[in-house]
Amino acid sequence: MNRKEAYETGIRTLTGAGITEAKTDTILLLEGICHVDRNDIYVHGEQELSAEAEKLYVEALKKRTEHVPVQQITGMTNFMGLTFGVNEHVLIPRFDTEILVEEVLKELQDGNHILDLCTGSGCILLSLLHYSNDCMGTGVDISALALTVAERNAKALALSAEWLESDLFENVKDQYDIIVSNPPYIKTRVIETLMPEVKEHEPMLALDGKEDGLFFYRRIIEESTAYLNGGGRLFFEIGYDQGEEVSSLMKQKGYQEVKVVKDYAGLDRVVSGILFGGNKDV
Repeated sequence: MNRKEAYETGIRTLTGAGITEAKTDTILLLEGICHVDRNDIYVHGEQELSAEAEKLYVEALKKRTEHVPVQQITGMTNFMGLTFGVNEHVLIPRFDTEILVEEVLKELQDGNHILDLCTGSGCILLSLLHYSNDCMGTGVDISALALTVAERNAKALALSAEWLESDLFENVKDQYDIIVSNPPYIKTRVIETLMPEVKEHEPMLALDGKEDGLFFYRRIIEESTAYLNGGGRLFFEIGYDQGEEVSSLMKQKGYQEVKVVKDYAGLDRVVSGILFGGNKDV
């Protein structure tokens, strides 16, 4: 099978399986599995794949027809201009989450201490550390398997962070200038309506926000004030319909200058606020 034939086979196979982004996914699989640059498909389409590459590619196509996410098949994804390893134990970073990172970066100061709750692959914390100076970071997750992925990503990016297995603040001891979180926020009853790639292949721990989707926001907001320095900030990614409720919860707990930021689709995506009079002034 040459490169052009592999490309055409991929599109035909994935389209037949009802994969809507068949062309894009075929390119990603060829790049990630066979290490064939997309330009080479057109310029050097006659070049044969090695027997091993062809075998891996056919296996990858089969997995994709079973709705395994492309990122899990290739084992990697791009986020904030960086490459992160992913697998079935972590939520695949979404483009919308870059809005959260960008909002934190606007307020992040050199030397700040950052706590990332529900860190998963570590993409939020590691992006913040990569694009800042002399900041320290702790990534927290209840899943030891997720933390293993985060640790590998930190090593690959030559970044240093502390990784802590903890049910939110359970094992957290320090105080921080920034607390950031993309917690599970999908209502339990809604999960069954999600696309197969999500509900069947991504970790339920990272999706299920319990009955009303606000379970983890309540817990984090309630406990966060004990772990923020005075003038410290709390940032959340939220679902499109949760801005008003999460904002209200933060204000009730004493957060000020609470604001909601929209994503590129015009939907509510990030809520943040400042806690004055915390453990110490920053």
